[in-house]
Amino acid sequence: MDPRLSAFERLLNIMDDLRAKCPWDREQTMESLRHLTIEEVYELTDAILACDYEEVKKELGDILLHIVFYAKIGSESGKFDITSVIHQVCDKLVHRHPHIYGDVKVTDAEQVSQNWEQLKLKEGKKSVLEGVPNSLPSMIKSMRIQDKARSAGFDWEQREQVLDKVEEELRELRQEIRDGKAEKMKDEFGDVLFSMVNLSRFLDINADEALERTNLKFISRFRFLENAAREKGLTLKEMTLEQMDVFWNEAKARGL
Repeated sequence: MDPRLSAFERLLNIMDDLRAKCPWDREQTMESLRHLTIEEVYELTDAILACDYEEVKKELGDILLHIVFYAKIGSESGKFDITSVIHQVCDKLVHRHPHIYGDVKVTDAEQVSQNWEQLKLKEGKKSVLEGVPNSLPSMIKSMRIQDKARSAGFDWEQREQVLDKVEEELRELRQEIRDGKAEKMKDEFGDVLFSMVNLSRFLDINADEALERTNLKFISRFRFLENAAREKGLTLKEMTLEQMDVFWNEAKARGL
């Protein structure tokens, strides 16, 4: 027997046991699992960013458990089961890869992406943007919106055009700051962020990962600053910006 099938069968059998015998597992619903699943996905992204592959393996297992758990709950109500879940995704993959399972010819990944979105429209979707979940974090949502718009042919041609757009949005933001109109400032600030995400695509930079790298860098340097101040018997509120800047630059020099 294929060891992959054997491993998956073992997980399914354990899930059956837990659902039947464990009081906690027996009480769970899709709604109660939802926030836990979101947490597991974020833990996976942390492990990926940290290049901790043992942790990646662990978190993938946790997410797989959640998938099996949802399928078990679905089977109890007769709505779906793990078999129908797997067959559905297999059917979708075959249908959306006609260059593998049909006679369509493609030359690069961009054509594959464009074909994928066109096939989704033929399946009944009214917009290529329908596949972007409303509850996605705003940064990631912006990235997905722009990726899907690009796949439909709506995109800039050169990065210089995107840079010009960023500068245009910054000028408009400066004007609204001068005018002091709060709602307009909010709108223009959002436009600046959206245009920066757009620029990140043209630079082959993942905007969310770049921001998270900066978040982690700031945390590391700020903690260094706090510890340095504590060693001198001071709090940050007692220090001048010039004093704090000395420690901040020291943190940068140490590669934090």
